[in-house]
Amino acid sequence: MRDVADKREREKRLVSQMITLYCRKVHGGRDGLCPDCAQLKAYAIARSDRCPFMESKTFCSNCKVHCYKPDMREKIRTVMRFAGPRMVFHHPVAALRHVAESKKEQRRLEAKHENS
Repeated sequence: MRDVADKREREKRLVSQMITLYCRKVHGGRDGLCPDCAQLKAYAIARSDRCPFMESKTFCSNCKVHCYKPDMREKIRTVMRFAGPRMVFHHPVAALRHVAESKKEQRRLEAKHENS
């Protein structure tokens, strides 16, 4: 159970870092988040807190159930597309962990597909 809690906290920390990076670079937020980004961050954290699939999923993009409202889903996609490639310069450990987990999930899905 502790592993799931750690994973949940890591996910919330990562999405917070990405939203902060996005807001600072795109909206010029120097002293915190703009209201839109603060709302997105609160929404993303609330979704992570309520995720029933945290134990088995890697990332929300790989989940079969999309619990984000369509407008919020598009906003988080925009943030991810912008902040993702820049994370290696701002949060290298988190970025490398994300790449490693993505590759591991990709191999798992390929193996599952081959066995089907």
